Amino acid sequence: MKIAHISAGATSHRNDDHVAVFEHAGATDILVIDGGTSVAERDFLDPVQGDVAWFVHAFTDALKQEVAPGRGQQECVHAAIGVVRAGFEQMAGPGAMPLHAWPIAAMTWLRVDQQDSSRRAALYSLGDCTSLLRTAAGGCVDLDPFVNPQDAVLQAAIATLRAEGVNVPEQRRERMLPMLRARREFQNTQPAPTVLCLGPNGAFQARMQSIDLEPRASLLIMTDGFYRLVDPYGRYTDGALMEACLERGLPAMLDELRTYEAVAGGTGARAVKAADDASAVIWRV
Repeated sequence: MKIAHISAGATSHRNDDHVAVFEHAGATDILVIDGGTSVAERDFLDPVQGDVAWFVHAFTDALKQEVAPGRGQQECVHAAIGVVRAGFEQMAGPGAMPLHAWPIAAMTWLRVDQQDSSRRAALYSLGDCTSLLRTAAGGCVDLDPFVNPQDAVLQAAIATLRAEGVNVPEQRRERMLPMLRARREFQNTQPAPTVLCLGPNGAFQARMQSIDLEPRASLLIMTDGFYRLVDPYGRYTDGALMEACLERGLPAMLDELRTYEAVAGGTGARAVKAADDASAVIWRV
């Protein structure tokens, strides 16, 4: 088994993504987290790395302590969030942060159990990371096809701003801040959270499935910033991206992504941000 991963911020000084790999008791846990870009006016918890980075790293550290043989992923996630929430309350104090400033994240957690010669994987997904499987026969399968319902709302707002002549992503984001903040407050208070958040008001509405992994199968898990090579840039299909990552390696693909964004102006019409943090993991036998 080989694992390669990469994570890089859209700017040199901050990265709200995170990738971690845990090995324990015959299992491998691969965690890919995409922190939601802050819509707050400032950072409250970590003025250097940022509140979102604090959240994703604190959750990773807590989850690593909670994983144990026989313990389900949902139970581990809720236990880890409990630890992070306690630390958050000690740092911030009650009511110190407006609700729209509370960090959230998308997350995919792949657990690969290795018993004898067989391999079975459990996939736990919150939010919009992408998980692709390359089969032994060479096909490519999207293991978790997910359409973010907020994307249509964002695209409609962007189209309205473009019609007004607002074409610079940073200017669009400034105009959209009230809507983005209202959305963040909703994500932090819904009864069945579909993203990783600090104070879930019920069980996380994670998408969970089990997969039998054939010999010579490969997995590619990535944040939406890395997946921009497919959508919206259209430089690859899912299958072509998988093949390119396996053949050329993740650093070369990240370089291609950043070069395209620098030369072509990034997402152009379709994005709130001109570039995004980008992370990916490849697992293969």
